[in-house]
Amino acid sequence: MVERFNGRISEIVNQTRFASRAELESTLRNYLKIYNHNIPQRALNNETPIQATQKWQAKKPELFVKRVYNQAGLDTYTGHRGSSFSFDHDPCGFCEEG
Repeated sequence: MVERFNGRISEIVNQTRFASRAELESTLRNYLKIYNHNIPQRALNNETPIQATQKWQAKKPELFVKRVYNQAGLDTYTGHRGSSFSFDHDPCGFCEEG
């Protein structure tokens, strides 16, 4: 599933000219939300990632109630010319629903 998601994101990024970093970030966040909430995945029995996660949480709530400590720092990507891009908060979209 990760490879499929990365391939789809790659297509979007390669086919679009972004006027700014903010526009790129907005596009990526919007696609992430669509992907997680609206696109069923065959690998998840034709459920969206959010639906599958909600079912998993219902079956194994103990996996979701413990707080995670010692999290790694921000994800940062440094491009070939020294430019960097970092996520300043959770980019996965699982925390926001609706």
